[in-house]
Amino acid sequence: MAVDFLSDEQAAGFGRFPDEVSREDLERSCWLDDADLLVARRRRGMHNRLGFAVQLATVRVVGRFLTDPLVVPWPVVESLAGQLGIADASAFKLYAQRGQTGYEHAAEISAVYGYVDLADPVMYEELRLFLSARAWSSSEGPVRLFERAALWLRERKVLLPGVSTLTRLVAEVRAGENDRLYSVLIDAAGPALIQELEALLRVEDGSRLTAWERLRTGPSRVSVPELLRQLDRLTRLQALGAGTIDVETVPAGRMNALARYGLAGKASALQGLSGQRRGATLLCAVRALTSEVADDLCDALDAIVTERVVRKAARESTAARLKSLPRLSKASLQLAQAAKTLVEVLGNTEYSSAGAASVLAEQVSFPELRAAIDVVTELVNPDGSEGDTAAEMMRRFTTVRSFLPALASAKLFGATAGGDPTSAALGALPDVLDGRKTDPSQVDLSVLSPAWQRLIEAAGEIDRRAYTVAVMDAVHKALRRRDIFVVGGRRWGDPRARLLTDPAWQETKNETLTSLQLSEEPAAHLEGVRHSLDARYRAAADQLANNTAVRIDDAGKVHLSPLEAKTIPESLTQLRGLVSAMLPQVDLPDVLLEVHSWTGFLSEFSHVSEASARMDQLAVSVAAILVAEACNVGLTPVVKDGHPALTRGRLAHVDQHYVRADTLRAANSQLVQAQSALGLAQRWGTGLLASVDGMRFVVPVATVNAGANPRYFGHGRGLTWLNYLNDQVAGLGAVVVPGTVRDSLHILDGLLDLDVGQRPEMVATDTASYSDQIFGLFTLLGYRFSPRLAGLPDQRFWRIGTTADYGQLNAVAGRNRINLDLITANWPDMLRLAGSLTAGTVRASEILRVTQGGGAPTLLGKALAEYGRIAKTEHLLDFIDVDEGYRQQIHTQLTLQESRHALARLVFHGRRGQIRQSYREGQEDQLGALGLVLNAVILWNTRYLDAALTELRGRGASVADEDVRRLSPLVSEHINMLGRYTFTADSTGTQLRPFPNVEEDRET
Repeated sequence: MAVDFLSDEQAAGFGRFPDEVSREDLERSCWLDDADLLVARRRRGMHNRLGFAVQLATVRVVGRFLTDPLVVPWPVVESLAGQLGIADASAFKLYAQRGQTGYEHAAEISAVYGYVDLADPVMYEELRLFLSARAWSSSEGPVRLFERAALWLRERKVLLPGVSTLTRLVAEVRAGENDRLYSVLIDAAGPALIQELEALLRVEDGSRLTAWERLRTGPSRVSVPELLRQLDRLTRLQALGAGTIDVETVPAGRMNALARYGLAGKASALQGLSGQRRGATLLCAVRALTSEVADDLCDALDAIVTERVVRKAARESTAARLKSLPRLSKASLQLAQAAKTLVEVLGNTEYSSAGAASVLAEQVSFPELRAAIDVVTELVNPDGSEGDTAAEMMRRFTTVRSFLPALASAKLFGATAGGDPTSAALGALPDVLDGRKTDPSQVDLSVLSPAWQRLIEAAGEIDRRAYTVAVMDAVHKALRRRDIFVVGGRRWGDPRARLLTDPAWQETKNETLTSLQLSEEPAAHLEGVRHSLDARYRAAADQLANNTAVRIDDAGKVHLSPLEAKTIPESLTQLRGLVSAMLPQVDLPDVLLEVHSWTGFLSEFSHVSEASARMDQLAVSVAAILVAEACNVGLTPVVKDGHPALTRGRLAHVDQHYVRADTLRAANSQLVQAQSALGLAQRWGTGLLASVDGMRFVVPVATVNAGANPRYFGHGRGLTWLNYLNDQVAGLGAVVVPGTVRDSLHILDGLLDLDVGQRPEMVATDTASYSDQIFGLFTLLGYRFSPRLAGLPDQRFWRIGTTADYGQLNAVAGRNRINLDLITANWPDMLRLAGSLTAGTVRASEILRVTQGGGAPTLLGKALAEYGRIAKTEHLLDFIDVDEGYRQQIHTQLTLQESRHALARLVFHGRRGQIRQSYREGQEDQLGALGLVLNAVILWNTRYLDAALTELRGRGASVADEDVRRLSPLVSEHINMLGRYTFTADSTGTQLRPFPNVEEDRET
């Protein structure tokens, strides 16, 4: 079998030294201990001693003995010669004079150090079993499986075989496990279902599209017809029954990989698959699509109800109140004057009833009084603004009537015990609309607000218009709380059902608690928390006398002076100018390709089918796609007819099949790791501090995955790119949120699913991104949540117990006492929740909607809030610390992220900086490309800044460490991002570009 999944470079580099070996590599891999030196020095002659040592180092570094033992980098020979005390390393060249010597030494090394050959049947079978288990349980491609096989062999001191031997074994095992996967899925589905699924690939009568292509088309606009189309899609998919097939024994990752290809591949490509693979792919794709469409349906429902009904009614009821304000004010003043006169008259015993009436009539005539009463009765709703909004919402009955009965009849929703009454009200809707239920006693109105109940019962029988809109409002609110959920959905499904089951939790509990440093018994843990909070209170109280930035007013409110701006010394200004002038001028495509030459990050983009076929110059095509997406300019500026890697057809193919969420994440992982390895990045931070902030984008095209917010999007709609940045200036990942609704709900989603990098311990956010429950979840999961505070006087400090004396801070904490008993009672559930979030079975945003309960927190939510108040108070106490270091740390990190957003705006310059993707996946992929390109630019800048500092020091310049820590890689003046783009496969390799001659430039 040919070596068809490895590139020429990968195949040529297998089992050999890299072309260049760094000093760190030599120290780590080519060091001989005393025992090694003793064995090597038994040889006769310097060349044999050195040759033996080289062979020993070779098998340790490369994993096998070389056919020609002399083909090693010279620095390796020199390093080993130095360790052996051999002055002339060139003696090594004599080692090949007697060819048999090399074989004899290799055999001796194998015997002494325990190396074995893969020809050993036991080892060969163990490797095959390892590969089979890995290929069955994971969706890794052949290249990654090949790398794992090589690592497995080296860890067990099994000599690497030839590249063709190992690739052939990987291909055979992988093909066998794929056939097994297809067979298991086909058997589970049965022939009837497979036949129905394959029928989806046929072109329907009167259409140019297959049924499968029509089903895959998601919602692109917010409208009732689109909502009904999603309902029809879901009904058709559910009718297939693919979701009811028992596939518990099949790894989810394998099914997800098949589903990705089924959802992305063209119908013709799916038809061309082998029989079993085609059926298995369609089965997985239909199951995934059913869940996706259920979520699409709820997205559309949420958007319609929120934007077309609730918000519009609220705006119009507010406008109506403002319009009626003059009439209401006049009537209210008349009634107030009448009431004032009446009180005075009634308080004076000299007035008779007739006299009192006469005095009252002098102030306000009876006709005016009656008219004023009528005006107030007309304009003032007894249920306040809620009643006004409800009345205005009734005017949208026609809109609601056009879709809600269909949803009620489809029976798509499940419900918790708390949501059962709302679900029953939805179920009764068809009978109310058809007139089969007319008496209010025939339906349960208790789930509806008093305002709606009054409107429904106003005429003595059920007002169908009021009941329909009220049920819609109740269902919408319950759906957002997940008291009602769509069966089979992921984002709108039941998050409680995805918590770890008791057996699963018991299996992972010890490992999870150890990693989170939590105890199963709450008493000891909470005692430690008590001591920590007490110590912080006492430290803060002791500092107050010397803390001029803090003032406590008579009401016990804390006031904090703003941070003073850090001065910029002249040395820093000069250093910034010098290194900026030294950065080479470069085009953005060259940045990507040069960074690829350092890291290989563009090689992470694999075909969606995990096929083994390779494409020549794939890195050039991917780089072009990344530039087109990150700069928001489309394909036209990067297309180059005549260049095989840059034709429009080639780029469209690569964009569809190679650039997606998982490959973007894998590529970003390479960049984050490379950034963390740079010395300059390590001077900036440790990677343990991160920040998260949202960047807003207008979405002018029709889409469900966007929301309204006039502050950020004007009269249009948009989305938020919630992205994560560590203190080494590496972007760790991002989450796309429609509109700006409750960004804080999604902060933990992204943090628990970062692309790569060291897990941050402290997370800084902006002011509006927190609640007590979020503090609690962050702390439970081992993170220090550190939001930048605004309105400090309004913040509540909490304490445990009331006996400790904290001086002036006693008035600050007041009676805000933390309920440890509530935490203790819910501790087992809190731990299980933490385990579920860590395992990724449920998302934090989903569970927070449940625990927050739409303003009525659950018992678990209340316990989380109590636990969060401990961490929140510690945060507040550190925030007002006299040192100001903690506050400065938060401010600096958030300022750094704002600078990254500014750079992102410069990169994302095309099409007015607006996202023109209609579908959520397209939006996520485009912003993922933007994040990846930003990281590539930052890595390129960091490496050249580091080299520039080395150059300056070499010239004798004085470079202060404090100034170096304040340099930033978030600069772009030297990078051209405009015009048509040129891509070449050439790169500088490990050599950096020459620095421009700054002195000559200054003279000219």
